[in-house]
Amino acid sequence: MRIFPYLLIFASVPVSAQGIQAQLQCKLTRTDYVYACGIRLARDGRPLAGVEVTVDADMPSMPGAHSVTPLTARPRAKPGEYAAKLDLEMMGEWAVRLRLAGPVQEQLILLYAFDDKGARPVIRSGKLPRK
Repeated sequence: MRIFPYLLIFASVPVSAQGIQAQLQCKLTRTDYVYACGIRLARDGRPLAGVEVTVDADMPSMPGAHSVTPLTARPRAKPGEYAAKLDLEMMGEWAVRLRLAGPVQEQLILLYAFDDKGARPVIRSGKLPRK
């Protein structure tokens, strides 16, 4: 997938595709590089419930070298909220891919930096650095 790394330039949080917004909140667990993540999905500002969410991740700086096997996120009690544990191989920038199935068919890519404090979105300006 040669296009995948180039899509990351446009990723920010919340990510929006065709009216779908996605946010990710992750905390490091007691196990090295395992993060407990909450995923919040909305469509036009309303919680998006009843979808199957498959999550995987890849390091854009090393495509294919470090990746997470796809897993299905569990729905939480609140509509539009899902939970997943990401077992990463190392800290750093990861592209987290959310594949939505069911009443909504969509794929979203979220670029996050994972460290010992959790995860935070990586925002790219889309501009080349000045020399």
